[in-house]
Amino acid sequence: MCNFNKQNENTKELLHLLISKLAQKVGGANYLLGLIEKMKEIKPNALMHKDRKIVSQKLSISWNKSVFKDKIDVLEEILHTRKSSEGMEFNILDEENAKKRKNILNMVKTLSPITFTITPRDGNEAESFEFTPFEIQNKDEDSKDDFVSINPLFMSMFFCSSTFTKNALKYKS
Repeated sequence: MCNFNKQNENTKELLHLLISKLAQKVGGANYLLGLIEKMKEIKPNALMHKDRKIVSQKLSISWNKSVFKDKIDVLEEILHTRKSSEGMEFNILDEENAKKRKNILNMVKTLSPITFTITPRDGNEAESFEFTPFEIQNKDEDSKDDFVSINPLFMSMFFCSSTFTKNALKYKS
């Protein structure tokens, strides 16, 4: 999933637009890449950071709920099992194995209320920006018909390398 070169052209263009727009809002590509580099320094994953806030020189990102390793493991398994050629618009609930589907559904229920906020720091006159981990469609009481996809911004910031983001920013159609 996190190999930019293996994405189809439509997905590459979508990623370029989303990440470029985010970079513009927060003050530029270098500010965004600086934040992502800072996030990558935190092991095993920035989502598990106890303060729920990561600060770089020009930006900070914060979120409103702690995330535990079991939920990250489920997300990483989804990202590793999906082919890059599927693009970004795949339904993560599309799982044959009932036990895995239940784990995925529990992870979605746990993480979907989280909101990530990127805010400027120290004289950076850029705008704040918010995003969520998932895009959920057809939400009803019976979740069998739900379509849940991973937000590309969430995926690129927390699970893909900074090279993925750099390639998305540089992409020319």
